[in-house]
Amino acid sequence: MAHVQNPTTTTLGYALFATRWLQAPLYFGLVAAQGVYVYKFFKELWTLILMCVTGHATETYVMLAVLKLVDVVMIANLLIMVIVGGYETFVSRIGLQGHRDQPEWLSHVNSNVLKVKLATAIVGISSVHLLQMFVDVHHTSRHALLWGTVIHMAFIASAAILAYMSGPMVAHTDRGHADRAPAAPAQAPDHGGRRHTEPESQRPPAAAVPPQPGPDADAEARIRAAGFPARKVLEEFDQQHPRGFDREVLARLGKADFVTARRNVVFVGPPGTGKTHLAVALGVRACQAGHRVLFATAAEWAARLADARAAGRLDAELAALDDHPLLIVDEVGYTPCDAATAGLFFQLVARRYERASLILTSDRPLGRWDEVFGPSAPALTDRLAHHAEIVRLDGDSYRTRRATSAWAD
Repeated sequence: MAHVQNPTTTTLGYALFATRWLQAPLYFGLVAAQGVYVYKFFKELWTLILMCVTGHATETYVMLAVLKLVDVVMIANLLIMVIVGGYETFVSRIGLQGHRDQPEWLSHVNSNVLKVKLATAIVGISSVHLLQMFVDVHHTSRHALLWGTVIHMAFIASAAILAYMSGPMVAHTDRGHADRAPAAPAQAPDHGGRRHTEPESQRPPAAAVPPQPGPDADAEARIRAAGFPARKVLEEFDQQHPRGFDREVLARLGKADFVTARRNVVFVGPPGTGKTHLAVALGVRACQAGHRVLFATAAEWAARLADARAAGRLDAELAALDDHPLLIVDEVGYTPCDAATAGLFFQLVARRYERASLILTSDRPLGRWDEVFGPSAPALTDRLAHHAEIVRLDGDSYRTRRATSAWAD
């Protein structure tokens, strides 16, 4: 029998949860404190400049002054971490999804991660203070040096203990999730063919991406129905090949939560850098997470929508695609689009805006999509990128590199 919640208990729980907003003024107080450190920084900098200009600055003085500036900056960084990370963790989410300046650590911050980062920041600040003492050793008592060193070692020990304790906590959580999930399957063979495939890849370190879910007959049926050109998995992607590749983003996307959140993913980069491989691998993960997926190249999607429009059933076709939480559009920009085709893609993106997810791969950044879609590009990319993870893949073609290596052999 279903459990019926007591309305009074529910109301009380919501009221208690709402008290988290009492912490909001505390974080704005820390913002004011950060302003104080900005003032202190420029005051110290102005004093240093004056001393150097007037010729009164010795080498030791300059070094100590610079260390003071570094100290102020590190404390300001610590404040930012507490303000943004603490507010995000304990008060309310900050809507930075898709923002180009979103901090890397903010997307996976929690109280455990925040504590470890704070501990390491404090160790860094303590290191600067201790270095200042040793630089100015002639004016520092042995008693102060002794206790400064002891306190610094205590900070290091506490940070190490905290980091060590956080490891088992995370591992325990991961084991709990693993106990509820089936065992990982053996490597599945590729299915289907294609005019060209993304590069074969080496298996990255096991911790780089979340483990692949176990076998599921329904999931296999969804994978077969998705129309993937070949079966790819994240574990096979060579993360060392692209230059500047963000592995944290790949690990986060590998959980397929972006489909539930109705967010988009855009892979941008030259041919042969693994865009289709990643798009297919994420599509497979989405199928295994219970979502229906459809894959096609941009040219194939254009033909499908054009046929539907010619038959007078474009609205019905777009409505039917709503049954698929994830659509994958491969090779955007590889073939030119006329105005009518660009209009069809705009209708597809606009209909799925904040309602369902898209994965797109392209050889050019969104800012150059006017070369593909013409006047429709600004409105299309605005809706696409609003809730999107833009992943840049830089590097030489994996296929060309393998062909060159084979010729050299």
